[in-house]
Amino acid sequence: MILIFIMVFMFSCTGNLSDHELIDKKPGINPDYSGITLPPNIAPINFNVEEKADRYQVRIYTGTGKQIQIKSRSGKIRISAGKWRKLLDNSAGSELTIEIFIKKDDQWHKFRDITNHIANESIDNHLVYRLIDPGFEGWNKMGIYQRNLENFDQDPIMINDFSNKNCMNCHSFCQNNSHTMLFHMRGKIAGTVIHRKGETKLVNTKTDQIMSPGVYPAWHPEGRIVAFSVNQIVQAFHSVPHKRIEVMDTLSDIILFDAEKNMVLKFEDIASRERFETFPGWSPDGRFLYFCSAIALPPDKYDQIRYDLLRIAFDPVTNQFGTVDTIVSSARTGLSVSFPRVSPDGKYLMFCMSEYGNFTIWHKESDLYLVNLLSGEIIKPEINSDQTESYHQWSSNGRWIVFSSRRINGLFTRPYFSYFDVNGIAHKPFILPQQDPGFYDGFFKSYNIPEFVTSEVELNPRKLSKIIRQKPLNASAININQ
Repeated sequence: MILIFIMVFMFSCTGNLSDHELIDKKPGINPDYSGITLPPNIAPINFNVEEKADRYQVRIYTGTGKQIQIKSRSGKIRISAGKWRKLLDNSAGSELTIEIFIKKDDQWHKFRDITNHIANESIDNHLVYRLIDPGFEGWNKMGIYQRNLENFDQDPIMINDFSNKNCMNCHSFCQNNSHTMLFHMRGKIAGTVIHRKGETKLVNTKTDQIMSPGVYPAWHPEGRIVAFSVNQIVQAFHSVPHKRIEVMDTLSDIILFDAEKNMVLKFEDIASRERFETFPGWSPDGRFLYFCSAIALPPDKYDQIRYDLLRIAFDPVTNQFGTVDTIVSSARTGLSVSFPRVSPDGKYLMFCMSEYGNFTIWHKESDLYLVNLLSGEIIKPEINSDQTESYHQWSSNGRWIVFSSRRINGLFTRPYFSYFDVNGIAHKPFILPQQDPGFYDGFFKSYNIPEFVTSEVELNPRKLSKIIRQKPLNASAININQ
């Protein structure tokens, strides 16, 4: 009886909601935060109610008995960060219910409830990404930023206002560790910024023995060796409206870089003139290097270039490679592989497949796939859309995936998260929450290379602007024939 009295009193104070009429459908909300699994430490999932009405009221609650009530005249629902944090405290593993009421012509209506689940496992608390114009012919302003996923704080790591408007790209971390990272500077201020063991330096990884500086990186789990692709890349422009640009290799190999000795190591098994080798990725135990490899074809046969997913054994003590295995064959799938990323438990590998090539951000048909490394089964998870899915990364606990998607309008790349459960099922994805629920409607930059890290990156533009103006350290090289 006491509970009934409290609920009636609450509703009467908010405009006689107890007299509402039921609408037998779920309300339209944007972003779509319905039927999803959320981390227990995520920022508030602010949204717009996309139903025309004079007034709006929302009630959010979990099984703990705590609740949040929000009133709005516009349908814009902004959740108090403090109340949201209290609501999620001790709610891991429970359901989160959203009740939405609208008032039209002096009558309240209630939609069917939206039900989400709160996972037991937290998400890594920071996400690092590059913000860049979505075009391909040039840029003006770009930067690498970090976002606290537990709130809405975004801070720059490096912006090109501090580096003569040059390009910067390919930021990478060792096993989600913000204290071991690198990224490239391109243009007049050139080199690779390497940050490890409290030291930051600018390195020139180009030597006479290799075709280019390091491009696509992957840190070995021990945090000393980096596998880099080295590439000669060309761009071609399509004349059909549904395709814009093709980015392709004319030459590419994989090298190792020893960040302790400032030394490049080149191996024949991963640097063949007859094949394009690119996009390296390590197993979590460091015993295998995964990479993409295709038969080298000339640029005019770009639509025939399809990359296999290969794996080569590696001994981190001797820096020696073993035998090569084919994990995913393009001859069998008819598709081309890019961006191999192994889950922290070593059971799954996530990758992209498209019709040809490997620069998937310009391939609308690019989708995410999983291969079970124990059984060899290839799975297409139900997180793809009819637009581009591209770069992706695992959280440190392996329960969360972040990936790039153009599913909103086919133009701008946005970061989406998916819960990956113990049975290997990827759950319905949701977009990175923002303080303003209409943020993405007016934000005209793309999020590029989303990477989870478990703590705040300690670098900032003022620190880095001093580092990048120093003369880069030139790497030495050893050519190892196996």
